[in-house]
Amino acid sequence: MTSVRTWLGFPYPLGATWIGNGVNFALFSEHATGVELCLFEDREATEENVRIPITERTDQVWHVFLPDVRPGQLYGFRVSGPYDPEHGLRFNSSKLLLDPYAKAIAGEVNWSDEMFGYVVGDKKEDLTQDFRDDAWGVPKSVVIDTAFDWQGDRRPGIPLHTSVIYEAHVKGFTKLWQDVPEELRGTYAALGSAPAIDYLKKLGVTAIELLPVHTHIDDKGLVDRGLTNYWGYNTIGFFAPHAQYSGSGQLGQQVSEFKS
Repeated sequence: MTSVRTWLGFPYPLGATWIGNGVNFALFSEHATGVELCLFEDREATEENVRIPITERTDQVWHVFLPDVRPGQLYGFRVSGPYDPEHGLRFNSSKLLLDPYAKAIAGEVNWSDEMFGYVVGDKKEDLTQDFRDDAWGVPKSVVIDTAFDWQGDRRPGIPLHTSVIYEAHVKGFTKLWQDVPEELRGTYAALGSAPAIDYLKKLGVTAIELLPVHTHIDDKGLVDRGLTNYWGYNTIGFFAPHAQYSGSGQLGQQVSEFKS
């Protein structure tokens, strides 16, 4: 595997933070005995090309700074510790973990028994640990540059008692809308398109409330039946906009599109 330079880093903020001359990674874990940061070359990579043991820990936060990493980098964590389901502990370094503070997530779950931390179908149920690697079939966290030109945008300042709020599903709101350019339908960008804005204004709407837009997955039970989780109530990344609603890309582009 490729080697990279590592510095001590900082315990705050949590997640991956680009600060102009590198990226700081910080992960909280109260019971972990070891944490490894895994870097991937691209979304199609089936295994990491760099695995970095994180040796610095401040209180219960594991941290490292990588001066050679830039926005767009795909990453995940492997966390070691006790496997004791009866006491709520399920550490398994064979399984790649998303950063719970990831600001962007790329890829989808390719469901198989390897995705579980225990041996599916075992007579001991979830008490038997599964040591097969699952990095090939799980989403990856993405380092992003949070800088964004808001172009002078500011809050409209409309009082709550005069507000008219429209609840909408990002995909469903424009997916079949003929007035919206076909390549934008069902995306964040479509919400801000001229036809959508004109329509909402004609209704007298002053604010739009979106159904779940954080990263979610299709449950295995749904996938097995050829279905999808349309509504998005199975979140795996509360700080990352759902990439499948982006028309511009999944390596951080979805964040800029969401803000736009």
